[in-house]
Amino acid sequence: MNETPSPRPRDPIPHRRLCLAADMEQYGRLDTRTQSAVQSVLVRLLDDAAALTGLNRAAWARQPQGDQEFAVLPEDTPEATVLGPFVHHLAARLGALNARPAAPRVRLRLAVDTGVVADAALGHAGPAPVSVARLVNAPQLKAVLAALTSADLAVIVSDRLYQDVVRSGHSGSGHSGSGHSGLDPAHYVRVHVRVKEFGGYGWICVPGYGPDAVRRSMAEAGRTLPDRPGPHRTALSQYVNQGVAVGRDVSGGLTVGPPAGPTPTDPGPAS
Repeated sequence: MNETPSPRPRDPIPHRRLCLAADMEQYGRLDTRTQSAVQSVLVRLLDDAAALTGLNRAAWARQPQGDQEFAVLPEDTPEATVLGPFVHHLAARLGALNARPAAPRVRLRLAVDTGVVADAALGHAGPAPVSVARLVNAPQLKAVLAALTSADLAVIVSDRLYQDVVRSGHSGSGHSGSGHSGLDPAHYVRVHVRVKEFGGYGWICVPGYGPDAVRRSMAEAGRTLPDRPGPHRTALSQYVNQGVAVGRDVSGGLTVGPPAGPTPTDPGPAS
């Protein structure tokens, strides 16, 4: 009698990993044939950007989700390389694709975070998978891409990545981070994101656009949320202790609480 093989056991030990989610804008408006085509395009865009950056996509733990791909990158992936060169090449590949006549336009929202990740039966568990699932759907990020109609890519990074990598000036190639727009703090705008049970700070940048254009786009779309919680509200922490990222949602127990430490101070845009 043949027995169905049991699933391969996953490693329950959490590791600190870099996570990202890339989501296509207005995918639901496409017909079935076009949806199938642009799914292939999304994979090719990410493959090309990774190859041009020197990242090994074969080593990424990927969860395709129709119009979105969620990925957990290897432990040794340089964070600054993803935020700088990878974002640059992704934006360039998108621009080249969308310049072609008669091709369906592809526009992306990209969220990136780093934190504890553990393999789970239905995907990945930990704060970082939950965070990117929420950040990629941030109302402010959607508003920016909706308002900046000529933009192909809008990026949001977690506050911890911004503080540790962008603001500190690290780079993936030994050069000053300020020399690359993806690592220039002046190109980022801080927002307070509240999606479902998640609350936390993120930083938005749009390749090819300055911070003033990002702020105006949020205001014009009427989507701007308070940068800080009001005096009678407690902000939920983005450091979700438990949960499993499956598709667009999070299942499992979620433990959330007030952010540790004082509310960060906005350094303000560079002139």
